[in-house]
Amino acid sequence: MNNVFAALHAGQPIPREQIPQFPLADFRRAVMDAVASGQRVAALFGDATAPPRARGAVDLYAILADSARGLLRVAKTTLDTDRFPSMTPDCPQVHLFEREIAEQYGVCPEGHPWLKPVRFHASYRPDHDAWNRKPGETPVIGVMEYYRVEGEEIHEVAVGPVHAGIIEPGHFRFQCHGEQVFHLEISLGYQHRGVERALVGGPTKRTIHMMEAVAGDTSVGHAMDYYQAVEALSDCQVPIRAEALRGIALDLGRLANHTGDLGALAGDVGFLPTASYCGRIRGDFLNLTALLCGSRFGRDMVRPGGVGFDLEQDRKKKCLERLEAAYRDVVNAANLLWDSASVQARFEGIGAVTPENCLALGMVGPAARACGVDCDIRHDFPAGIFRFAQIPVSTWQTGDVFARAYVRWLEIQRSVAFIRSQLQELPGGPVRTHAVDLKPDHLVVSLVEGWRGETCHVALTDAQGQFARYKIADPSFHNWTGLALALRDQQISDFPLCNKSFNLSYCGHDL
Repeated sequence: MNNVFAALHAGQPIPREQIPQFPLADFRRAVMDAVASGQRVAALFGDATAPPRARGAVDLYAILADSARGLLRVAKTTLDTDRFPSMTPDCPQVHLFEREIAEQYGVCPEGHPWLKPVRFHASYRPDHDAWNRKPGETPVIGVMEYYRVEGEEIHEVAVGPVHAGIIEPGHFRFQCHGEQVFHLEISLGYQHRGVERALVGGPTKRTIHMMEAVAGDTSVGHAMDYYQAVEALSDCQVPIRAEALRGIALDLGRLANHTGDLGALAGDVGFLPTASYCGRIRGDFLNLTALLCGSRFGRDMVRPGGVGFDLEQDRKKKCLERLEAAYRDVVNAANLLWDSASVQARFEGIGAVTPENCLALGMVGPAARACGVDCDIRHDFPAGIFRFAQIPVSTWQTGDVFARAYVRWLEIQRSVAFIRSQLQELPGGPVRTHAVDLKPDHLVVSLVEGWRGETCHVALTDAQGQFARYKIADPSFHNWTGLALALRDQQISDFPLCNKSFNLSYCGHDL
């Protein structure tokens, strides 16, 4: 395996001509062997832009994450027909990537056990369609064949896409026997905005605004991914002070969202003290981000070559004071949660995902670490300030709602310690340097550990140094199927609790 895929570090550009290309059979075997040896598919995507090529040909790129060695591996193959043998039966990690490729380029992975649209959009190539639709025919979101369990005592419950309250759309269909869930099928695509297609031809002045809106609650994470790719492609060295400020902004978002999730989980089981406190404390952490850059979600904080805002002494002192005050409050609120036997009875054993299923699906972030899987981009593929300030990986073993909640609590404590140390020892120097034009005909992969988990950006430039293809894999793309597995053999009334314990993004999936 190591002899066929090109090995590179995250943020290391490679000329496209140096990317190994293999026959499809060798490519498939190499990907499956790598996953069997413990590597993970960070991205698998198609590209139909690189000349010269046969009419209708599509390149398939595989990005593998070798966490044990801190290396990424990349290779490609070319499809010159509209059908190819699916890897999904032997490598479930690619099941959603293959469905995405089928939808985008109209090539059919034969033997895929679950071949359905992902985002319900027309093919990028109008003359190719994996579902044999008529040319120009627009698919209707959510209209597809659903898995069904037959039997006189089986009933089906459909939820969404419109939900109670202010929430993004998504459709959930349960096959139940009484209250017991046999199967949950999740259908998304309602938030599809065509982000990846809109990024082709960039970077432009609008690109950063699209990046910050990939998943609005992960604005800093996706902006960091984007600019790490741009900076790598332009040989731009970010000042260490700017790297520290980026890390602070990233983990303030982790604090706000993890705190909000603990409160929401408490609310789902009717434990109002923690629910009430965490809702307010989440706002305190968001306001800390606003003190840093003027936006509660970190918009405009990350900029090419550094950051858009510095932190002078007075505001640094205020940040430290507010951080300590918010942390004292969240400690009290969390301890109420852990000290309540009734809460633990509702959390423990609910919605468990086994380590084997977690690894088979390629789950990432707190959801994977709650299954005992030791994975964290800050540790495995450190970039920026995390090359110098290591944060311990927070894991639990049970894979249930309790584990997903408790991993968040561990990460809150460690993020506070990290931010405190960075504020107290903030390096001197500038906060921004100049970024020049991008290298033409190169590929680069950047990885960031957002609060939901790994965000992966892959940029391919053309001969003019513009984006020919830009691939984004949000952590939700890896983890939605994990939620479906968590519901098997559970009570349907546990769905809100399991759903919140994952707290995945609709728009981050739909792009």
